[in-house]
Amino acid sequence: VQLVESGGGLVRPGESLTLSCVASGTVFDIHSMAWYRQAPGKQREWVATIYSGVGTDYLDSVKGRFTVSRDNAKKTTYLQMNDLKPEDTAVYYCNRLTDQWKWGGGTLVNVSS
Repeated sequence: VQLVESGGGLVRPGESLTLSCVASGTVFDIHSMAWYRQAPGKQREWVATIYSGVGTDYLDSVKGRFTVSRDNAKKTTYLQMNDLKPEDTAVYYCNRLTDQWKWGGGTLVNVSS
């Protein structure tokens, strides 16, 4: 399985970004997918989940600002990020929620004034 994240960049506080993650080499729609992030000097942390059926979950600090979605036909997971804060600065990764595949390269989100 290959995961390729994209959409990161340098933005100012309060701005928005949408991240994308394309999965290849696997059946996609049966898996619950998640976004994770790793800030400089910190461990990778879970950010959001979109279940294979219905429903989503979010890290408390991103609730109301981030929205996770998926397009099963495109084998793509999205993370819409609004009202970005400096503490959101990190490399963002996607993977399935459990028994993760090999991690992709991630995409860097840098929130700075």
